[in-house]
Amino acid sequence: MTPTGKESPHESPQQPTPGRASEPEGARTPPRRRPGGRTARIRRQVLDAVLAELGEHGYDGLTTDTVAARAGVHRTTVYRRWGDVGGLLADVLDAAGDDDWQPPDTGSLEGDLTALNEEIQTALTAQPPVVTALIAASFRSEKAAEAQQRLWEDRYARCEVVVARAVQRGELPPDTDARQLLLAATAPPYHQLLLLRLAPDPQLPGRAARTAALAAAAGAFIKPPSTGGA
Repeated sequence: MTPTGKESPHESPQQPTPGRASEPEGARTPPRRRPGGRTARIRRQVLDAVLAELGEHGYDGLTTDTVAARAGVHRTTVYRRWGDVGGLLADVLDAAGDDDWQPPDTGSLEGDLTALNEEIQTALTAQPPVVTALIAASFRSEKAAEAQQRLWEDRYARCEVVVARAVQRGELPPDTDARQLLLAATAPPYHQLLLLRLAPDPQLPGRAARTAALAAAAGAFIKPPSTGGA
């Protein structure tokens, strides 16, 4: 479970001055419509170019001009639709939410959580480092941060079925808080790889999953009782 799922998804009346300086962060918000035909093809080309440029050069090297050149489209096409770098990043993240990704179904809670963590570790160590670059970019762009928040909410909502299945199998108490369990299970790969910058540990996905599953089975993530109003 990563900002782009298992794999990264791939796709002005006045001509703007080249570079980011002429394109203020709040200029415009990318549309959520999903057209087809030539428009969809251009979108795919542009978003693929954003991912490639981001992975190779990072946020500071990402401009509408370089994206347009890489995508093979005119820079006014990019500016007219996406406005600025923030709009491009936001659309990359929004496009990731349009996929049909679903969490693994291995038959056990520990197996499902292990498989999720393996996906995370693979994505965070991939080259070029597209996923880590997207995460870093979200701290530099308000529009990208908002889009990434939407994507995380979507991903965690999809993963709640992992906990629901475990409850149905009798592995977990019925009142287990799915979100808190998922956060506890998937946090270690992000912490070790992004914050501590440690080398990938092939044992970490399973170890983190096992720890969270055992804690959940013992009732560590039971939802607190609601307190009604007076």
